[in-house]
Amino acid sequence: MRIDKFISSQRTDLSRGDVKKLIRAGRVTADGAVVKSPEHKVSETSEVAVDGEVITYKEHIYLMLNKPQGYVCSAKEGSSPTVYELVPPQFRRRGLFPAGRLDKDTVGFVLMTDDGQLAHEMLSPVHHVPKTYIVTLEGPYREDYENSFAEGLVIDGGEKCLPAELSPVEGEDRVCRLVLHEGKFHQVKRMFEAVGNRVVFLQRVKIGGLDLCENLALGECLEIMHKDVEKLLAGAGTD
Repeated sequence: MRIDKFISSQRTDLSRGDVKKLIRAGRVTADGAVVKSPEHKVSETSEVAVDGEVITYKEHIYLMLNKPQGYVCSAKEGSSPTVYELVPPQFRRRGLFPAGRLDKDTVGFVLMTDDGQLAHEMLSPVHHVPKTYIVTLEGPYREDYENSFAEGLVIDGGEKCLPAELSPVEGEDRVCRLVLHEGKFHQVKRMFEAVGNRVVFLQRVKIGGLDLCENLALGECLEIMHKDVEKLLAGAGTD
């Protein structure tokens, strides 16, 4: 591909016009040689650098973000900050979006990617990719919740939920672990309201077979390597 397209596709801070200016200034190299034209052809394996900083080509990027409270999973500007503001400059690229949303007051694992196909597979109701949450309740956890969730709760508005797996967290009387296979609006909160309790804190700790990194602080993100990307779809089923 053209080198100006190569660079601008990997760096959201540089338009193709910006790259052309850098090339004219002699600040771009390909495989060690100074590039003279924005039409210069490179491959995905070429060593391209701007001001000596190598730009590695990646078709897609996958980021694990540990979302804090107060941030919204939306690209729209509003009164609340968005998860995009938490992505470091070196990871930003065109087409990046959150694959699945968390409520503003919910924390935990959000996948940021530009891979639309993977996002479709994750979010499609056909695949039922499991998502795991740690739920803190206002009232004590009751064992009879487990059968209700396993049978498929009917929540407000008459919506029927898919069967979900619920279990207590050892040593805690108001904390439990919930595995969902769908993503209705405010679903976790509505499910517990249906059994007479209320969610006071909610954290997503796992998508598919990939756990939120324990060492990842709130507001931080890390790049998911390709060997772990396939884990995002682990446990998915079909109707």
